[in-house]
Amino acid sequence: MQLGHLDLPHALIHSFGVKRLLLLLAVCLVAAPAAAQTTGRAAIDRAIAAVYPSLVRISVVVVESRDGREVNLEASGSGTIVSADGYVVTNHHVAGRARRIICTLASREEVPADLVGTDPLSDITVLKLHPATPRKFPAAKFGDSSTVRRGDEVLAMGSPRALSQSVTLGVASNTEMTMPGRSSLDLDGEDVGSLVRWIGHDAAIYPGNSGGPLVNLAGEIIGVNEISLGLSGAIPGNLVKQVTDAIIREGRMRRSWPGIEVQPTVGGNVKAGALVSWVASGSPAAAAGLQAGDVLVKVNNVPTDAQFAEQVPLVNQTLFALKIGEPATFTLLRGSKEMSVRVTPIERPAALFTPRELRAWGVVATDLTAFEARGLGRPGTAGVRVVSVRNGGPVEQARPPIGRDDVIVEVEGKPIATVADLETVGNASIGKKLLVTFERGRERRITIVEPSGTHVPDAPPAEARKAWVPISVQVLTPPLAERLGLAGRTGVRVTQVFEPTLALQVGDVILAVDGQSVRATAATDEEVFAAAIRRSAIGATVSLTVNRGGKELAVPVTLAAAPPLSREMKRYEDEDFGFRARDLADADRRDPRLDPDTTGVLVDSVANGSWASLGRLSAGDVILAIDGRDVANVDDLATRLKEIRTSRPSTVVVFVRRGVKSLFLDLQPAWQ
Repeated sequence: MQLGHLDLPHALIHSFGVKRLLLLLAVCLVAAPAAAQTTGRAAIDRAIAAVYPSLVRISVVVVESRDGREVNLEASGSGTIVSADGYVVTNHHVAGRARRIICTLASREEVPADLVGTDPLSDITVLKLHPATPRKFPAAKFGDSSTVRRGDEVLAMGSPRALSQSVTLGVASNTEMTMPGRSSLDLDGEDVGSLVRWIGHDAAIYPGNSGGPLVNLAGEIIGVNEISLGLSGAIPGNLVKQVTDAIIREGRMRRSWPGIEVQPTVGGNVKAGALVSWVASGSPAAAAGLQAGDVLVKVNNVPTDAQFAEQVPLVNQTLFALKIGEPATFTLLRGSKEMSVRVTPIERPAALFTPRELRAWGVVATDLTAFEARGLGRPGTAGVRVVSVRNGGPVEQARPPIGRDDVIVEVEGKPIATVADLETVGNASIGKKLLVTFERGRERRITIVEPSGTHVPDAPPAEARKAWVPISVQVLTPPLAERLGLAGRTGVRVTQVFEPTLALQVGDVILAVDGQSVRATAATDEEVFAAAIRRSAIGATVSLTVNRGGKELAVPVTLAAAPPLSREMKRYEDEDFGFRARDLADADRRDPRLDPDTTGVLVDSVANGSWASLGRLSAGDVILAIDGRDVANVDDLATRLKEIRTSRPSTVVVFVRRGVKSLFLDLQPAWQ
C-alpha cells in the first residue's frame, strides 16, 4: 500500500495523464462511430473543465520525531478548492501535521495556506488559502458518491510525484473496498479502515496523488484519492463532505463514542449482527452492561449487521453518528437471549496528541489522550509520556534514566499534567538538579535530572532469584539520599509492592537487613539488597530497618520464594496450528495492561503461513478461551487442542487479550 506523498519521485513525464486519455480515445476512433467518440470526449472535457481549475498541488514541511528530536521533512500531495473563499480539502496524511503549507494553483500561482482542522480517522484535512489580497477562487462541487456504480468512468486528478497537475481515466471497480486480511491504515493511532470503505478504481494514481479528487463525468467530486493497493482507492465523497463541512464549521470533526469495538461475527453459525469484540473499561457501554461476545443487532431500531468485513465501517459510522450525550437504545443478542440497554455516548476523544520536542530535557514528549491512558493502563490523562529520548541528553543521563513510554508526573514535588508544564519548568531550570517523579507501568520512581546536564547512564540491574521480598527497589544514591534527608546513609527505596499484605510501603527506604547495612550507593547496586536477602532461607523472617517519612522503624518480613522467570514457565507447542505458548509468569502479570488475576497462556511465537498466523494470532497475545471454554494454563490448552484435533471442526474461535483489548479470532484449519 502507498500513501501518496511518502515515496520519493522517479521518472514520470508531465503530460502522462493527457497522453493516456489520448491513447484511450485513439482506440475508440477505431472501434466506435463518430457520434459516440464526440460524446465521450466532450463529457471528459466538461468534467476536466469543471474541476481542473480548482486542483492544487500541496507542498508541506512535516515534522517527525527521531531519537528525542524533531526532524523537518519535505513532502507533497494534492487537494481541491471546494469554496470560493479558498477552503481546500486534502488528506490528513498529506497536510494534517504540516508545519508549513504552500499550494500551487492550476494557474501555477503559489499561495500559502493555513491548517483549519484535521481528522485522522477519515484521513481528511481542510486548509484555507491565504492570498496576499482577498479574492474568490474557482471551486469544485461534490456529487453523490452513493450513486457510483461499478463500471462508471471516473477521472483521478492530482500531482503525481509532485509534478504539475495531471488527469488519468479509469472505471470504478469496487464501491465498498476494504483492507485485505490483517492490513490496516493507521494514522496517528486511528484505523482509517474502521470508518472508510474506499471506492476502488483503476485510474492510475501515484505518490503525490493523495488528497486529489476522484471525479465523475458530470464534473463532480465523488471521492478523495488516498491509497494504492495495485487498485487505487478513494475516500467516498459523501463522507469527505460531511467531515469537511464539520471542520469548516467547528474546526474539528466531533463524533460520539459508546466505548465498544465490533467485528464480523465468527464461528460456524454466523448470525446477522455485529460482534462486540471489546468494551472499554469505564466507558458508557461498560456502564450499560455490554460485554465482549454480545451481538449488536440494532441501534435505535436501525439494524446493524457485520457478518462481513465490508459491513464493519457502516456499523461504526452508525455508532459515531449518535448524538453526544443523548441516550441510545442498543438491541443485543447475548447467547440466545435478546435484550435492550440504554447507552449514553460521550464525545470520542483523539487517539493521540501531536508530540513535541523539549530540548532542555532531551526528549520528544506528548500529553496523554484518554485512549492512550487506557492503552498504558493509567487511571487518568495527567502526566507527560516520553515518546523518544535523545542519546546523551539530560533525561537519558539521569540516575536512574527515564525511558520511552515512561510518564513524568512531578518535578520538585509539583504535579506535571501537560507538556506545557514540563517545558516551562525545564526552560526555567537550566543547570539545576531537579527531583523528578515518573511512572513506569505500576512503579512510581524518582530520579534527578539536570536540564542540559551530562551524566553517563547506568546499566540495568540484574534480577534477584531464590529467596526474595515481593517488592521492586531503586538504589538510594547520594544525591537522592541528600534530597530525602538521609545524607550519608545507604540503602534502597521501595518503588512497588507486589503483595498487599506486606508491611512495606512505596517510598520506604530500607537501610539494613538484620542489622547489616544495605551498602548500595550506585544505581547499578540494586543487586546488593537482593544478595543480602538471599543469605537467608525461604520462609525465614528477617528484620528490615526502614525509614518511613523521616522515622526509623523495624519491619519483620517473612521471605518468599522468588517466582519463576519467564524462561522457566511451562510451554506448549502445537504443530497443527503453528504456534507456541507458555504459562503466564509473575513478570507478565505486572504489566499494567493485564489484570493481575488474568488466567490464560501467553503466545510466544506464531509460524508464518500457519493456521494461527492466517487467523491473526500474534506473539504477545494472551489466549483466554477456545470455543467458549476457558484456558487457564498450558495443560488446559493442550487438552482443548487435543479435543479439537479429534473432532476436526471447520472453525475454531480463540478469545485473546491483546494489550488492553480483547478480540475474537477465527482459526480455520484445513484438516488432512
